[in-house]
Amino acid sequence: MNTSETKSRIDDLFKAGAHFGFVRSRRHPTAKPFIYGAKNKIEIFDLEKTSEELEQVLEFIQHLGKENAPILMVGGKSEAREAIRRGAESLNMPFVAGRWIGGTLTNFSEIKKRVQKLEDLTTQKEKGELGKYTKKERLLIDREIENLNRFFSGLSNMANLPKALFVIDSKHEHTAIAEAKRMGIPTISLSGSDCNLKDVDHPIPGNDASRPSIEYFVGEVVKAYREGKAKQ
Repeated sequence: MNTSETKSRIDDLFKAGAHFGFVRSRRHPTAKPFIYGAKNKIEIFDLEKTSEELEQVLEFIQHLGKENAPILMVGGKSEAREAIRRGAESLNMPFVAGRWIGGTLTNFSEIKKRVQKLEDLTTQKEKGELGKYTKKERLLIDREIENLNRFFSGLSNMANLPKALFVIDSKHEHTAIAEAKRMGIPTISLSGSDCNLKDVDHPIPGNDASRPSIEYFVGEVVKAYREGKAKQ
């Protein structure tokens, strides 16, 4: 990026509130090099450094897009769910916008069975094939569909293991990060000042706790993937 583009990027990061970290007592040592200072006891990220890390991540995302490689997008906390869902759906990517189910990556064959069951039950219901059951049985089936939908609907288009994992808040999504590591899947994360940045292959140090900041970073990831895909 040239100087003008870098300045524009930093301005956008500032407007999104990407510079806010947490109080110093919560800071993980690995985040220290990316902290510029503090205001009202809240530590402030050095947005020039955040911009540099983001550019490296976006280059990697573009490469994934060029290869048409699937990314599993994860954001379980309330501030991240809608942004992750919208971003993933816009790319037709799998996502988890809720609680991470242990074994999603390390026991993928079992997860695929649960997704298939959701699809089968949903299809039967849509075709009116549940009429053969009693009212109580249909109620139980409806509850099962609701539960399966809550946990697995975002994974319905994940035929195989993803080529990368993108999460919001690597500390919150530590189980997902650990599973990806075990399976040799590269990890990308928007990580606040309380996160261990060394846990992630491609960390983006920035505000992972507010909706505007999360929406900005998710939007940049989506845009980079599309740019990469256009270069196929």
